[in-house]
Amino acid sequence: MAVGPGYPAASAGRGQMRAADADRDRAVSFLTTAYTEGRLGKDEYDARLETALSARTYADLDQVVTDLPGARIPPARQVVATTNGLAVASLACGLAQFVFGPLPTIPAIVLGHVARHQIKRSGEHGAGMALAGLLLGWAAVVFGILMIAGLAVFAVAHTGHAFTVNPGAPPAAPGPP
Repeated sequence: MAVGPGYPAASAGRGQMRAADADRDRAVSFLTTAYTEGRLGKDEYDARLETALSARTYADLDQVVTDLPGARIPPARQVVATTNGLAVASLACGLAQFVFGPLPTIPAIVLGHVARHQIKRSGEHGAGMALAGLLLGWAAVVFGILMIAGLAVFAVAHTGHAFTVNPGAPPAAPGPP
């Protein structure tokens, strides 16, 4: 079994490379599978298990599993996909606007832009959260602008001054200063 990628016992000294705990764990998992399938007896499993746990090199691990079918399986790659923290913060700020008003709007926008840049560069998860935080932030900005414009129109319309336009009337004389 090539417990590590491309490290069979016979290849140019690579079998003499030291095995890691993860490599020994993969060999133990392979032996356990072979035992549960009935390929190994209890005594043989125990002996191979002890050898695998005390193995120092890939060659030692290969000797333990080489005669079992499927022994040249590729190693399990441990890929941990993380979620970008700034994307989470952006979404949290975007949602917090409903509780705290416009205070978290700017952080939602800034954190969303920074998170999207980091996600493109690092491949982390959270692009949807960053986008949602951005959209909520910008929606609050647009809503705020519309509210201010609406209030301005309302104030001008209800100031008590009547603006009448009568095209046929002569212009009014200026009043006293």
